[in-house]
Amino acid sequence: MGFPKPDEAAPYFFKYMERIQTDDILGFFRSQLDETLVFLASVSEEWSLHRYAPDKWSFRQVLNHVTDTERVFLFRALWFGRGFDSPLPSFDEKISANAARADDLSWASHVAEFQASRLATLTFFHNLPAEAWTRTGIASGNPFTVNATAYIIAGHLAHHVAILRERYFLDENLLTH
Repeated sequence: MGFPKPDEAAPYFFKYMERIQTDDILGFFRSQLDETLVFLASVSEEWSLHRYAPDKWSFRQVLNHVTDTERVFLFRALWFGRGFDSPLPSFDEKISANAARADDLSWASHVAEFQASRLATLTFFHNLPAEAWTRTGIASGNPFTVNATAYIIAGHLAHHVAILRERYFLDENLLTH
């Protein structure tokens, strides 16, 4: 399908999609999973509770948010790709984050959950019929193509990994090696 055109999603979502510089979204999903798992494996259980400011999420909360959002956009891709035409509701990340209680679960469990979710995403898009990629639907009052949901998923992860790398100031003494 290639990179989404401007009418495939609301302008807001292009900040995520523009992080993806390839037309091979399936190949990108695979390499992104491998690279992200290496990065996540470098974070210790202790450091996974770190927040770069008191009102910011911990590593665990960020990864939980990424996994939840991936599932939401994968569901949207399933819904639209299978031809359902009912609009889907909004996803409120704050409600989800508060209910998840991510800091109560181990870092290892978050990493395993992320990996399982991404493998499900990859399998879904790999098996998606060609004509389904162009199907459209409405979620949160915005139009989306199935193709755009794939790029949003990948771009959203790229966005949050960049934030983790830039703002969480990994201390070498707290990393696992």
